[in-house]
Amino acid sequence: MRTRLLRSYPSNFCVDGIPAGKECATPGRSADICLLEISLTELALKKGKTAVIVGAQWGDEGKGKIVDVLSENFSVVARYAGGHNAGHTVIINGKKFVLQLVPCGVLRAGCRSVIGNGVVLDPIAFLKEAGALRENGVKIDGNLFVSNRAHVILPYHRMIELAAENAPGRVKIGTTSRGIGPAYEDKMGRRGLRVADLLDLQLLKKHIENAVREKNMIAHALFNTEPLDADKMYTEYAQAAEKIAPFVCDTAVLLNQALNQGEAILFEGAQGTMLDIDHGTYPFVTSSSATSGGAVIGTGVAPNAINSVIGISKAYCTRVGEGPFPSEDKGDAGDNLRKRGNEYGAVTGRPRRTGWLDLPLLRYSGMINGTNWLVITKLDVLDELAEIPVCVGYKIDGKATSDVPAQASGYDKIECVYQKRSGWRTSTEGITDYEKLPKAARDYLAFVEKEAGAKVGMISTGPDRDHTILVDEFVSELKTAAKKA
Repeated sequence: MRTRLLRSYPSNFCVDGIPAGKECATPGRSADICLLEISLTELALKKGKTAVIVGAQWGDEGKGKIVDVLSENFSVVARYAGGHNAGHTVIINGKKFVLQLVPCGVLRAGCRSVIGNGVVLDPIAFLKEAGALRENGVKIDGNLFVSNRAHVILPYHRMIELAAENAPGRVKIGTTSRGIGPAYEDKMGRRGLRVADLLDLQLLKKHIENAVREKNMIAHALFNTEPLDADKMYTEYAQAAEKIAPFVCDTAVLLNQALNQGEAILFEGAQGTMLDIDHGTYPFVTSSSATSGGAVIGTGVAPNAINSVIGISKAYCTRVGEGPFPSEDKGDAGDNLRKRGNEYGAVTGRPRRTGWLDLPLLRYSGMINGTNWLVITKLDVLDELAEIPVCVGYKIDGKATSDVPAQASGYDKIECVYQKRSGWRTSTEGITDYEKLPKAARDYLAFVEKEAGAKVGMISTGPDRDHTILVDEFVSELKTAAKKA
């Protein structure tokens, strides 16, 4: 079966490995403009491979470290959702990096990092983060790219969110109050400002004047908030636009070009499955698509380009903010998990709620994401426990159920069914060989693997990049899938 590519390409674009300007399959015509006949089979063989990293719980699973470790095998790391409400912590040789917008691949030499169109970008926060990375010796210029289609967070988004979150009678979601939700609202309402618009100063000025007039009226009427100054805002963001411009491009073209040239891409998720706007514990969720499907709409690659989904789960469970948490432990055991796991938000510093691994939730997450592999993080946090409770099922009104409720109120009726697993009472911190784990720890991982329905391919035994166990089969498949051109 044969087809023709009818798209035009930029001058530096390669089509099926033929550089622009060179002769293509049709004699006498350049790859820039020709209708290149190409075998679909050949195209499939030459395309690069991809993997999606997704949080399998309520976020904070340690995705930053995992992306950093795995990015060694990938040419590109692309962030596809969320904003600077995400906090990915990476520790390299004892040095700590907290990334909020910039993908963790930026910490790997030779790896390009992309902020996709599904992300909402706070220009001031981005420039601050980029500046801090430069000061720490990280090479970002020429390695970091921002989508021209990403939407922009402006001060009135923060004003609206902060006022709404604290308004009397409102359901408190527990947001970071950084303007993420209102920015997505404007995006879906088709009144948002995109990065491409940010760089168009005439359009930027007009947009800010109109939006500030409207937002000031709304905020004053609903929340009695002090008005924002449109002229001051324009001056600040026009200056920011000039500094951001070198990073901006059509990242969908960049990513698809990389795939067509056989490069491997790792998609970096933010938050977690149970915070997804559609599939999470609504309304106690984030404002974007945090599941693996978000990688497609948030970057501009095709659905059939996704080869593997890697779900990240702690060996226990945590949640930040309000909302359902069936396996939460509000007692001393939960406090101990928080202390040993240093469970405080990387962005906000808020103490996380803690509890036990929830297998029904993990199975639900696996179904939604199509999880191929599981990565278990913070195994070492359980080292001191003689017994480890695990939620193996739910009961509602005394009857067993496997359903995850659609309504947040439905979780109030859930009773967790726990099974206690033997602890190992010895340190696993820093272990890098699976066989050196205590037998009880290996039994715990095997139990999770069997019940979750996905193989455990990687275990994190500490905060540092090197505190990692990689299972041979996972490494073999990853190297095959992520082989660089």
